[in-house]
Amino acid sequence: MKENYLYSQDDLDNHADQLNPNNDAYWQSRGEDERPDDWDNQIESDED
Repeated sequence: MKENYLYSQDDLDNHADQLNPNNDAYWQSRGEDERPDDWDNQIESDED
């Protein structure tokens, strides 16, 4: 990563979306087409 790189708002938004399991981008970054219907159950089971 370059030290002097300024992230655009789009970069920051994309990063936040990929960390938010309520967002399709989270699931797409993990190989899914979209957020599954049972996404909340999947998140709960991952936390155990």
